[in-house]
Amino acid sequence: MKSLGRHLLVDYYGCGSSLLNDPVMLEKHLKIAVSKAGATIVSSTFRTFEPYGVSGIIIIAESHFAIHTWPEYNFASIDFFTCGDSVDPRKANEYIEKVLLPERYDIREIGRGNFSNMNITKCAI
Repeated sequence: MKSLGRHLLVDYYGCGSSLLNDPVMLEKHLKIAVSKAGATIVSSTFRTFEPYGVSGIIIIAESHFAIHTWPEYNFASIDFFTCGDSVDPRKANEYIEKVLLPERYDIREIGRGNFSNMNITKCAI
């Protein structure tokens, strides 16, 4: 079955808490992950919460990457949502895994907009 998009939902456990509370570095690394996936950045915004934690999103021409962190639990979750056949969200995950150095991570992949018998190559923007 062909899908309009691929959505990786990744939970990273046992990460270093200092990086998880640094919006500048998280944005930098997530932008590199976008590049590794072969996607195109449109815009991004990141926000730090008090007393700690970061949420950020990078809008890409092919959908979005979003991160939410809980430094107090050494935990982060990232959605890598892409569409089309030219972008590989697993390459983004491979890069982020090397940056966050989690003790373990759980990954789920969901096909979004599953259609059969259709020729779908990219999202309409």
